[in-house]
Amino acid sequence: MNNARSHELFARASQLLPGGVNSPVRAFKSVGGEPFFAARAQGAYLYDVDGNRYVDYVGSWGPMIAGHAHPQVLAAVERTMRDGLSFGVPNALEVAMAEEIVKIVPGCEMVRMVNSGTEATLSAIRVARGATGRSRIVKFEGCYHGHGDSFLVKAGSGVMTLGLPNSPGVPSALADLTLTLPYNDFDAATKLFDEVGDEIAGLIIEPIVGNANCILPREGYLQHLRALCSKHGALLIFDEVMTGFRVALGGAQALYGIEPDLSTFGKIIGGGMPVGAYGGRRELMSQVAPSGPIYQAGTLSGNPVAMAAGLATLALIQAPGFHADLDRRTHVLCDGLEAAAREAGVAFHTTRAPGMFGLYFREGPVETFEDAKASDTARFNRFFHGMLERGVYLAPSAFEAGFVSSAHGEAEIAYTLEAARAAFAAL
Repeated sequence: MNNARSHELFARASQLLPGGVNSPVRAFKSVGGEPFFAARAQGAYLYDVDGNRYVDYVGSWGPMIAGHAHPQVLAAVERTMRDGLSFGVPNALEVAMAEEIVKIVPGCEMVRMVNSGTEATLSAIRVARGATGRSRIVKFEGCYHGHGDSFLVKAGSGVMTLGLPNSPGVPSALADLTLTLPYNDFDAATKLFDEVGDEIAGLIIEPIVGNANCILPREGYLQHLRALCSKHGALLIFDEVMTGFRVALGGAQALYGIEPDLSTFGKIIGGGMPVGAYGGRRELMSQVAPSGPIYQAGTLSGNPVAMAAGLATLALIQAPGFHADLDRRTHVLCDGLEAAAREAGVAFHTTRAPGMFGLYFREGPVETFEDAKASDTARFNRFFHGMLERGVYLAPSAFEAGFVSSAHGEAEIAYTLEAARAAFAAL
């Protein structure tokens, strides 16, 4: 596989950008080697600057649920951008987006658009603190909610990939206000709330952990957290930046029948454009400026081009049977990968939700952060490169979920499984 042009670009980028990238996990530091540079994308495929083609299971880290460069999304963007890229005043598309989110998501009565998932989670935490008058928040080991100071305590995703349990630059006084719990541990959550429940402003969680690969909640676990928050007057915040509109049309809260107090979104509602949102009960969201005293603002929030891309994507995924079909494709892929590993005698386990999956080089089950960390990351790294060399792009970290789109058809999945059989055999 020729990578000369990517190598030359990475050499240039490394002199100008920290690590040669604008987001850490892109650097391939965890898996080794150098990243390739994309030239274009279409459907289920990425094409790099050297002309190589890859079946893509990253999907721009989640937004491309209908595949890359979908003609309806591109048409909406092209139509909208002819009238201007940004106005600095309200536009009709941001109203339409708010109406769609409120219609689709059970726990949202009002919503505020922002520009990234990190901005959404930071804002939700501010609302929780402002509404309750409390300072402490609770997060979970291995969950990643963006790079805000309050969240870089036992975080997952790129932080774990780089081996940083905490990040320099986060004041200890602020970190002390963040309490961490092990995901899927009922007793630990109960004990923490019994001890300091009256000091907790909010509990934020990825309802399905996508930043320690893909860990699903144990039966009744999310309901247990809902009950604890309600009992102690803390706000339950679902970080659905990854799961929102993917694992079900209404997100994980619809899939599991839980109504959080606040939710955060991103990725799919931008259709590939930079976007984020947070929303929840009217009594909470009405406390956000200018309606209330909790301040949050953003120059490009509700950008018309991003709203157009997101609305077109939301229209696509509301087609009858869309998520059921996405779930079927995900199961075919994961079942096939497990079968290929068994043929090669490789310890391997998958986890999956509709349109989302995790790969672990260990025997199952994987239900906790400790389970995830026990996966053989060295073997994953070799598998990653084996798949890349055969034209399949997986997330370049053993601690990132993979994504299936509606563009991953029978041919793409069959090609992936053929590559996997060879990559497993080479291990």
